Amino acid sequence: MSDEAYIALVILAMGVVTFGIRATPFLTGRWLQKHPQVTRLGRFLPLSIMVLLTLHSVLDISGSWDGRLWPEILALGVVIAMQWWQRKALLSIGLGTALYLLLRNGI
Repeated sequence: MSDEAYIALVILAMGVVTFGIRATPFLTGRWLQKHPQVTRLGRFLPLSIMVLLTLHSVLDISGSWDGRLWPEILALGVVIAMQWWQRKALLSIGLGTALYLLLRNGI
């Protein structure tokens, strides 16, 4: 097999695999919507991911500063309280971010 044919076959194989990976959710969408485990994951996974990302961010940021966690904890508390009270994610995240920046920068 020549180099040109080999390269063409490799590119064709990559294209088929890429198309298959991207088409799979559309081809299996109806089955996935009715599957009980997928429904259960859909209910709990977004919250779990947000909690893990928040904890990772808080712990990562606290290590890069002077070791005090109170600005992170206070800002996180504001975000949780606003989300529980108003149920508006953009408002909660905006207020929490603004408070965190104010506390960290001493404004």
